[in-house]
Amino acid sequence: MYDFGIRRALTGYRMAYRPHETNPCPGCGQSHWMVGRTTAECAFCGTALPLHHGAVGGSALHARPADPPLAA
Repeated sequence: MYDFGIRRALTGYRMAYRPHETNPCPGCGQSHWMVGRTTAECAFCGTALPLHHGAVGGSALHARPADPPLAA
């Protein structure tokens, strides 16, 4: 069932690592991160945050590889 973002609006701010922004660690206040595919981990204390991807999507994510060249 879809809530169209209503429930998300009522839950408030969610801690997440946001690319292209300064991200102080909620655990120690440092801002050095090891960024993976789904989480970012503080290099000092190990606090992990989920990545905030924003609106990621589109056909480029599922594009098939180019066809090989034809033999002459």
